[in-house]
Amino acid sequence: MRNVGAQESALFSGSIARAAAFLLLWLIISGADPAGLPAGAVAIGAATWTSLRLLPVGAWRFSPFRLTTLALHYLRQSVVAGVQVGWLAINPRLPLRLGFVTYPVQLAPGAARNTFSTLSSLLPGTLPAGSDERGALIIHCLDIGEPIAAQLRTEEALLVRAVGGD
Repeated sequence: MRNVGAQESALFSGSIARAAAFLLLWLIISGADPAGLPAGAVAIGAATWTSLRLLPVGAWRFSPFRLTTLALHYLRQSVVAGVQVGWLAINPRLPLRLGFVTYPVQLAPGAARNTFSTLSSLLPGTLPAGSDERGALIIHCLDIGEPIAAQLRTEEALLVRAVGGD
């Protein structure tokens, strides 16, 4: 019985934390306009319910420091990717070796794998293009000569550490 109480407590505190985060986001978006609060309450409730269905409490154990580090890393990666792709687009003399790389993802199918797939699109010159029959990610690359698989292993490890995975 004691375990059930702990699960209910975790669900309650997780729900409150998510609702508070959505409230903060709503206040930022709406400019803290009190006239929008009724619509905001509905949106906050729907967002909280949806987030609990898609990512149950306890599925991931977030580390704020590691999550911030991951966010800053991907912000930098996104800027580097944008500059690299832009440079390749305006300088036709640079060699492109387009192709696909298959990467065997270690994450189980679900939210973590989907998050990794989304974040991997921020690597310079890469774009996830689906999965093969074994579940490995197929990555479209601007230059297949780059160490794409090694980069993806590093990125996957960063994500796993940030969300408290094994």
